[in-house]
Amino acid sequence: MLYRIITLIGGLVFVAALFALVWFFCKKFLEHHGVTDQTSDRAMVLATWTFAGIAIGLVFAVVGAFVLGPWAFYRTLRGHGVNISDGAAIWWGFGIVAVSLGITATGFFGFLMLVGAY
Repeated sequence: MLYRIITLIGGLVFVAALFALVWFFCKKFLEHHGVTDQTSDRAMVLATWTFAGIAIGLVFAVVGAFVLGPWAFYRTLRGHGVNISDGAAIWWGFGIVAVSLGITATGFFGFLMLVGAY
């Protein structure tokens, strides 16, 4: 029973870590493209919608996260007035989603191995 509780708490921590990674990469993306006005707030909006796309995509199938996450990133980015082409915005969104999920999944599987659940 203790392992279940530890695994549940660890899972919640890694969900928070996934959102933090998405936010960090969105903020770095905006800074890279010259956005200086309210960068943290804009990154929060961009990360929230991207994270929502990832979460909904994970419900349907794991592959859905790599479709809905970049799509949500692209749609939200259009509202921020960043000067970037549509294709580049989708690829940046895909990169942010892939790297964030990869880092989080690696850490979570390591955590599961550490507690003996995997």
